Amino acid sequence: MATHPTPDAQVLAGRPFPLGAHPEAGGVRFAVASRVAERVELCLVDDEGAERRIELTERTFGVWHGLVPGVTPGQKYGFRVHGPYDPATGLRCNPHKILVDPYARRISGTTTDLDAALGYADDPDGPLSTVDSLGSVPLSVVTSPGGPDTGVKPEIPFEETVVYELHVKGFTAQHPDVPEALRGTYLGLAHPAVIDYLVRLGVTAVELLPVQAFSDEPSLVRDGRHNYWGYSPLGYFAPHAGYASELGREVEEFRTMVAALHAANIEVIVDVVYNHTCEGGPDGPTLSFRGYEATAYYLHDDDGHMADITGCGNTLEASSPTVIRLVTDSLRYWTTELGVDGFRFDLASTMGRPRGGAFDADSALLTAITTDPVLSRCKLVAEPWDATGEGYKVGFFAAQWAEWNGVYRDTVRDFWRGATGVDDLAYRLSGSSDLYDHTLRRPWQSINFVNAHDGFTLRDLVSYDEKHNEANGEDNRDGTNDNRSWNHGVEGETDDADVTALRARQARNLFATLLLSTGTPMFVAGDERWRTQHGNNNAYCLDDPTSWVDWDESPESEQMLAFARRVVFLRANSPALRQPEFFDGRTTPTGRPDLIWLRPDGQEMDEEAWAADECRTLGMWIDGSNSQSRTREGELQADHSWLLLMHAGAEPVEVTLPGAEFGTTFEPVLDTTTSDGAPRSDEPLPAGAVVTLAGRSLLLLEAPRER
Repeated sequence: MATHPTPDAQVLAGRPFPLGAHPEAGGVRFAVASRVAERVELCLVDDEGAERRIELTERTFGVWHGLVPGVTPGQKYGFRVHGPYDPATGLRCNPHKILVDPYARRISGTTTDLDAALGYADDPDGPLSTVDSLGSVPLSVVTSPGGPDTGVKPEIPFEETVVYELHVKGFTAQHPDVPEALRGTYLGLAHPAVIDYLVRLGVTAVELLPVQAFSDEPSLVRDGRHNYWGYSPLGYFAPHAGYASELGREVEEFRTMVAALHAANIEVIVDVVYNHTCEGGPDGPTLSFRGYEATAYYLHDDDGHMADITGCGNTLEASSPTVIRLVTDSLRYWTTELGVDGFRFDLASTMGRPRGGAFDADSALLTAITTDPVLSRCKLVAEPWDATGEGYKVGFFAAQWAEWNGVYRDTVRDFWRGATGVDDLAYRLSGSSDLYDHTLRRPWQSINFVNAHDGFTLRDLVSYDEKHNEANGEDNRDGTNDNRSWNHGVEGETDDADVTALRARQARNLFATLLLSTGTPMFVAGDERWRTQHGNNNAYCLDDPTSWVDWDESPESEQMLAFARRVVFLRANSPALRQPEFFDGRTTPTGRPDLIWLRPDGQEMDEEAWAADECRTLGMWIDGSNSQSRTREGELQADHSWLLLMHAGAEPVEVTLPGAEFGTTFEPVLDTTTSDGAPRSDEPLPAGAVVTLAGRSLLLLEAPRER
């Protein structure tokens, strides 16, 4: 129910910055950017859907602004932009479409009529649509500043960090100790039973899948499906309303969740999607950005056509001042107002490809983030690739960026399935210096992972050779085919005791390798509970038990959980296993180098051994007498020395322990042949002893520090 705009003498000029809706001076100041607009109308919408239009007549620096007296927090609003509609040049202003404020702190509603949201009549390159979208699309909501305290940020040193990737809804949707009304919500994640679980698991940071307001893509809407993961952003400031236990209180509940995690000394890292939006390609809806000034937000080619290097229909233009301002303002808001400690940037390579060109680690957008006085203190993690070959840039980001190390994932998977030798594995175990040492980075900037939200779970990685994504409704065409997995002789679930035992041991091998490698380990919520997605490696649209964490206490899940806890706390209490400096062959107080690679015969690896593709056994000696780990006060932390033995061959192998010059005894600490990792015997082994490693197993031994 729309009304025509009328002049409002009470509207004051206000000012252009900060953008968005801000209560002040007995009203609310609104400011929205569009350099191409000819007129901009603020639309105030009441609970019955009636609309009051107020023309913003002040324009400064391409920002339309005004202060409207009498407006209060809770007011729903949007904007209508009158301006050029010229698909040939990429401009698609259409005042028949009410637009979400790009800076909205809260977003209400969903798209209920996709056709009404389309900015065009029949053809994306044809005339504009005159169908009014009010009542069929989301609206912005004015919010008050502040809210519950978010607590003191833990500021965990990166080298001590263990990242736990989880989905806000999926983590507690089935949790028996969380009240039903709170399951799947921010407050569910803040529940004492959940916090206690995280503390006992030993993780230091939760990495939340997208929690910025998102909207389902047109293809999912038409099929009646839902984007469960949330990689389809609509608002870069608003917490997603679907994770609030009480609609309208998502900001307060998010802040409460952050405070609960901070109180437990756990950091909050948010997965952010500044590479594309939910509006999709030119055939997608006009919900926000497209209707203001499409060419200021989205990448276009020289002919005015939208370009796509994300595989999601559109790409944010990394060189645009409008985008740079939006991204940095958004990140600062989540850091300062919502208490977030760090960010994982989805398809981050797009942010370093101005105008869609070659990757530039010093691009304007990436540099704006790292030079910001607030953001430069956050944990900044890049997913260093996009949907193109040019975008694969593992190891190429600038000094302040940590990266998801996809090379680590592939190498470790290949080693334990017997598909590669040990040459590349050594780099991955020791912090990937080949990728990061030359760019002024530290080993902890390698975010090591074996599994992530996209791809097989840990259990499925050792249970399936092929993806099984039929439930996604895309005829199993979606999801990667490059899984580097192994079903150990049977596809999927089986009652074969030998197969299930081997799978469990391989999962322990993979998990132990991850936590014992130099770098920052990340694992996925539920992997420590033996969670399965039944072979689905792309469950992005399955908001059901397929994707949710299973809290049933089966023997298998309890055993894997006990093992995971053992390894996480072993790492936490062993400074030499998480050093913040690369190994460089430096001489230690014992007279030995800081790192030595060993053959099964106990001798140092030589060129012939490194080059042997059939080599499946590797020993890694870490001398702890000169550990480069430091206390919070900056003092070096000496540690025991460690001997890590890894054997990916099918048959047992005899391994000779190093001689007396390495220490008089070696004490078993971790053994993946047992269900919980406890050594079969804790009797110290003498130097030079011969031990038998079972097929596909890992053994960690400690050489006590010489006093």
